[in-house]
Amino acid sequence: MTFSDEIHQRAKEIIARYPEGRERSALLPLLHLVQAEQGYVTPDGIAFCAEVLGITRAQVAAVATFYTMYKRKPAGEFLVSVCTNTMCGVLGGDQTFHALEEHLGVGHDETTPDGLITLEHAECLAACDYAPVLTVNYEFFDKVQADEALSIVHRLENGERPEPSRGARLCTLREMSLQLAGFADERGTATSEGPAGEPTLRGNHLADRHGIQAPALDPNTPIPRAEKK
Repeated sequence: MTFSDEIHQRAKEIIARYPEGRERSALLPLLHLVQAEQGYVTPDGIAFCAEVLGITRAQVAAVATFYTMYKRKPAGEFLVSVCTNTMCGVLGGDQTFHALEEHLGVGHDETTPDGLITLEHAECLAACDYAPVLTVNYEFFDKVQADEALSIVHRLENGERPEPSRGARLCTLREMSLQLAGFADERGTATSEGPAGEPTLRGNHLADRHGIQAPALDPNTPIPRAEKK
């Protein structure tokens, strides 16, 4: 596949964010860029990233296969990720995942025949204070049990976009991949709303109550470096 001039221009914009000699650091957002264009990281996408960065396809593939956010086969419009790590799993995540498996007729990292939903279980979604959680295209739905998860999926199947518990409004996986590549969502309703939730702020409130605070940051503190041998 030949990528458009727009994709080439966006690739240049991504690479320009990094200092000279550090261009390879642009690989992660470039992989998101090609995923946004093609729906997943194809062999063509790997070749494109290798070409613009001047590295080998093997080096690109090593990164693309390491991170689960990069899909190596066609993914659905909506990626439903259910946390099944210890906290969420015990509190209902395991039951939620199995309920969605049965309803959708697909297992982990599989996509429904209509191409709408990809289901996956996630080891951790970094939201234990809201357990059990699931995400749709990485937007959070907190304290979700199996019946609520099924309701969310039903709404997606009906063409709706249910509102996440916090954060931005839902978009497609391709749109989210473009955002992860570093390009802003231009939708008027895309911005997040409201402050952090009480579970997230609990530690701050306890620290205030007991007069605990972190040491002040001294920007002039020297950073020790290992001596070259």
